[in-house]
Amino acid sequence: MAQQMGNQPLIVLSEESQRTSGKDAQSMNITAGKAVSEAVRTTLGPKGMDKMLVDSSGNVVVTNDGVTLLTEMEIDHPAANMIVEVAETQEDEVGDGTTTAVVVAGELLKRAEELLEQDIHATTLAQGYRQAAERAREELDGFATDVDADDTEILQQIAATAMTGKGAENAKELLSELVVSAVRSVADEDGIDTENVSVEKVVGGSIDESELIEGVIVDKERVSENMPYFAEDANVAIVDGALEVKETEIDAEVSVTDPEQLQQFMDQEEAQLREMVDALVDVGADAVFVDGGIDDMAQHFLAQEGILAVRRVKDSDAKRIARATGAKAVSNVEEITEDDLGFAGSVAQKDIAGDQRIFIEDVEDAKAVTLILRGGTEHVIDEVDRAIEDSLGVVRTTIQDGKVVAGGGSPEVELSLELRDYADSVGGREQLAIEAFADALEIIPRTLAENAGLDPIDSLVELRSAHDGGQVAAGLDAYTGETVDMGEEGVYEPLRVKTQALESATEAAVMLLRIDDVIAAGELKGGSSDDDDDEDMPAGGPGGMGGGMGGMGGMGGGMGGMM
Repeated sequence: MAQQMGNQPLIVLSEESQRTSGKDAQSMNITAGKAVSEAVRTTLGPKGMDKMLVDSSGNVVVTNDGVTLLTEMEIDHPAANMIVEVAETQEDEVGDGTTTAVVVAGELLKRAEELLEQDIHATTLAQGYRQAAERAREELDGFATDVDADDTEILQQIAATAMTGKGAENAKELLSELVVSAVRSVADEDGIDTENVSVEKVVGGSIDESELIEGVIVDKERVSENMPYFAEDANVAIVDGALEVKETEIDAEVSVTDPEQLQQFMDQEEAQLREMVDALVDVGADAVFVDGGIDDMAQHFLAQEGILAVRRVKDSDAKRIARATGAKAVSNVEEITEDDLGFAGSVAQKDIAGDQRIFIEDVEDAKAVTLILRGGTEHVIDEVDRAIEDSLGVVRTTIQDGKVVAGGGSPEVELSLELRDYADSVGGREQLAIEAFADALEIIPRTLAENAGLDPIDSLVELRSAHDGGQVAAGLDAYTGETVDMGEEGVYEPLRVKTQALESATEAAVMLLRIDDVIAAGELKGGSSDDDDDEDMPAGGPGGMGGGMGGMGGMGGGMGGMM
């Protein structure tokens, strides 16, 4: 980039930099955004297809979870990454609806591109999109249904909806029951933190053998074979430290001149360890979970006293044990009191699929629980785990917000009709942007129909007709192809899934549309070739920002090589 200053050119950007301006920049960003959207569109809905992702190490991920796909694909294109952030935000905020958010964002960009070609200014589009999103939120609030936190049936239907089409369908009734029970168990006055629902994946058996443990499973064994396998009605102690002889704070050397002095040192160490164990015995501890190591001599003393001990317990596991049993972690074991102990009806070492683990169960009012997921293969369990994660998120969100909407594409069709009416009342060119927003929302029912092997036009016409007739909850049954009342079918989603998806998609689309200049300092990642001849290719070339699909390099030479 150079400007004339007198008769001399003024160099502003380095020779390696590449600049794309105006409509070229907009077109490039829109193409990248649409490419991301198209990559995940076929995974939407109960009949969505899965994708297999293979990384450079040969690791395989089979999934149709939107955010998992986009993060595993290692997308490098900066504009495309903005769409990936939409999915990540949706996952963090709600836990489900990631594919919906990305598909809507891509369609908003596609509709905007058509208006840009008609010389509608990007800022006008942005303003119209924002107005449409605000109006859509108001309409969603208007036809959302209130749900009580005690309404088990609807909560289970919401959990089942979130895991439909994600490999867990055969056992979704059982799993949705487990999910609702798990979320309710960990709820407290501070809210609901699904981190307190631990998921243990066990290869072997079938999905419908999965179970919920009211307590914690620690992937450890007791430290000594001489310790008991089982402690009933156990007082539980958590030590944030180690049961070992304390080291001196400074490096010191001690010269020993005769065997008696050496024996004195050893006796002193033994006495220190004995005091630690005696402190635990005095308060009545039956099971001890230690953050650090446990000295061999301490192990011997603990075994003599019939105490079950576990060492090197992860911080996250220690916190869950504390929440489940009511124990308080102590850093100095010699100062432990009975008030620091927790209680569990059972602490036992059990075999699960060939691995020994410690089960802390029969906990009264457990605030930390564990879901044991079973399945035939590792890939099956991984996908069920992702489905469970989404279900936990939507049940938590529903209990927190108390509002749901029907699924099956019904909210999008209703919003589309409402926004078209709203557009007529808006003056100026923003009206065109609001109409484009309304058209974009119909990509959800259209995609549901396509993925179910149905005619998208026929399905959309039927849905519009039903909504025109006042059937707000009319949605597409992907299994029969009929337009049905989704409320009667028990297909519900939390209101926040929809509002967050629309907000994130709109913000990402508006941000990309407002960019009219892209300056790349040197070549971007995701180059198209390993050849030396292509090393100096500018960033706007096939492997850089102008490369659209090619510039979204990741596995298999970019997304184009993957699909």
